Amino acid sequence: MSLPFSREHRRGALCAVIIAASLVWPSRASADWLIIPHLGVVFGGDTTIVDLDQGASSKTFTFGGTVAWLSDGILGVEGDVGHTPHFFERGRSSALVLDSTVTTATGSVLAAFPLSLTRESLRPYLAGGLGLMHASSNDVAGIFSFDSNLLAMTLGGGAIGLITPRTGFRFDLRHFRSLSPDPSAETTSGIARLSFWRATAGVIIRY
Repeated sequence: MSLPFSREHRRGALCAVIIAASLVWPSRASADWLIIPHLGVVFGGDTTIVDLDQGASSKTFTFGGTVAWLSDGILGVEGDVGHTPHFFERGRSSALVLDSTVTTATGSVLAAFPLSLTRESLRPYLAGGLGLMHASSNDVAGIFSFDSNLLAMTLGGGAIGLITPRTGFRFDLRHFRSLSPDPSAETTSGIARLSFWRATAGVIIRY
């Protein structure tokens, strides 16, 4: 899947991850790399962008993946991509919106319970970061269609649990909110804003 972001936007997201890593990288090398494909739902959406089907507020399937570097202490970093098709549609039989998507690419700092406390049991964590949000929608008449790249923030948390030395599960809840308005989008209040919640479960591959 190719990301619907320009080269400049992808560079900005990569810089956010690199900066976060430079802030938390410890002097010792006791840490894990985690690759986490995930599935879930987005819900509780709210937007000022004209949403003909009122689909942003409904539950919608989402999928994506995360690459995380997590120390055995408190801090870590991650890069996350999520893709939600049919975001602005209320069901596949929509008569007003032909297709729509929301894609997020974010870099976050993680604050987890240290392994000295959790050992190999569930390891709760908090996450917060910045990135990009790409939102698009095409309606039947083409009057309210839009294609926007927005600066976004994410806050949330979850828990990691390993079932073998190399595999496990992650349960994650995040809130995403756009920070930059899009003056080209038709809105109900003059400023294009978009926010939603995302709940996912993922399989961990640990290195």
